[in-house]
Amino acid sequence: MILIAGPCVLESRDTVMRIAESLLPYHEDCTKDFYFKASFDKANRTSLDSFRGPGMDEGLELLQEVKEQFGYKLLTDVHDYTQPHTVAEVVDVLQIPAFLSRQTDLLVACAETSAIVNIKKGQFLAPQAMEHSVAKVLKTRGFDGEVNHADAKKYGVWLTERGSSFGYGNLVVDMRGLRTMREFAPVIFDATHSVQSPASGGATSGGDSSMVPYLSRAAAAVGVDGFFFETHFDPSIALSDGPNMIELKKLESLIKQIDEIRQIVE
Repeated sequence: MILIAGPCVLESRDTVMRIAESLLPYHEDCTKDFYFKASFDKANRTSLDSFRGPGMDEGLELLQEVKEQFGYKLLTDVHDYTQPHTVAEVVDVLQIPAFLSRQTDLLVACAETSAIVNIKKGQFLAPQAMEHSVAKVLKTRGFDGEVNHADAKKYGVWLTERGSSFGYGNLVVDMRGLRTMREFAPVIFDATHSVQSPASGGATSGGDSSMVPYLSRAAAAVGVDGFFFETHFDPSIALSDGPNMIELKKLESLIKQIDEIRQIVE
């Protein structure tokens, strides 16, 4: 099972290293393909005054330190076509933010690297529409056949479900979409962003982390290739996405439940 976990954004070095150290058991678990996740820049924050992160140069230095100290594979976001080649020198997975999931230049630039490309489904897109984003990466990498799960996995393309817009300030997860997208790519379920309430806090986004376990267990029952959890030792002081994060000390029991469900349905 693919497991992606870490803070939403790179905070202080001490905070990042503390979170990274807490995630070491998942890296050492032979049943998990573990990736440490943190963003060097959150380019789509609600307010201009919100914390965005340390930026690419400083952020990549910190991510490299995490890799060297813990041996983790890394995942981070890229936001425009000028970034992927530099970022891919440090990280193993380039993530396309949901709002940018159709941006051809960005998808192609990521595909030109050797990194896995994780495309987050736009909140505004039907699950089946994501086949075209996958195809852009595959064609750039030399594959011109019918888009399918096996070849997307072979060529290093994933999709991530993070909920769809439902009215104003709310997201909903249609579990049928997990099955649909899994026909043409490995699918990651982003359990923490799926409970986000975009821009519901005025100048910030809110969320309801109490719903994370329920949606995670449902996704495990439907069948996915992996899970994505933004996590923190104290979400109340996190500099981004705190309301929808899962606390580190609660992560172990939830992953155990997911593993048990996966054993039943697979």
